[in-house]
Amino acid sequence: MACRPDRVVDPYSASVCRVRSAAVTLFDMIAGQRRELSDLFAALPEGQLRSQSLCSGWTVHDIAAHLAMELETRPSQLIRAMLASRGDTNRAIFALTARHTSRSTAELAEVLRRRADDRRTLPGTGPEAPLTDLVVHGLDVRVPLGLHAEVPADQARVVLDFLTTTPARGFVPKGRLAGLRFEATDLGWARGTGALVRGPVVALVLAITGRGAGLADLTGDGVPVLRERIS
Repeated sequence: MACRPDRVVDPYSASVCRVRSAAVTLFDMIAGQRRELSDLFAALPEGQLRSQSLCSGWTVHDIAAHLAMELETRPSQLIRAMLASRGDTNRAIFALTARHTSRSTAELAEVLRRRADDRRTLPGTGPEAPLTDLVVHGLDVRVPLGLHAEVPADQARVVLDFLTTTPARGFVPKGRLAGLRFEATDLGWARGTGALVRGPVVALVLAITGRGAGLADLTGDGVPVLRERIS
């Protein structure tokens, strides 16, 4: 079905077109994030590339390897890695990423740029997952290096909704957000019920995904609870 506004007349078709349009917009966001990160990795000096990111166990260069890996790993390779890790998503991802860390950062950055428009998603997920992955890892790089870290408002809403309202496997373990209410002070976004965790988007994204670096910018009676859960 072609989504042409002058041809869509029934509610079902209109709904399908809205979903398709939203997906296209998300894939555009993903492509933009990949190009920005490609430029960033290509511009960083060696010392910064070898420095520790906010993602435990990974340097900035390792983050580049991970993002390139996602674009070059075949489904069969992912399945084998998941079997070898006995279903542990994080272990599988670390193992697959390790195969790419010996490549030069320039080569990894080129993969991100060349394949920026790739629309693959993991089985059972939509474009929200790769967009969230790019936004989170972008912060993993920028924040410890003292670079400007900001998430565009339209992307921030998608990422925060994904992290707090879906089973964000690989991002947020079960139970971490239970009994907490999150409010973004710079976005007009809120989700959840319970003890309050309040702060800017960047801090919320970092803390929700287990990065302790975001906690200092958060306030509310739920912060001690979240701190204990991610420690």
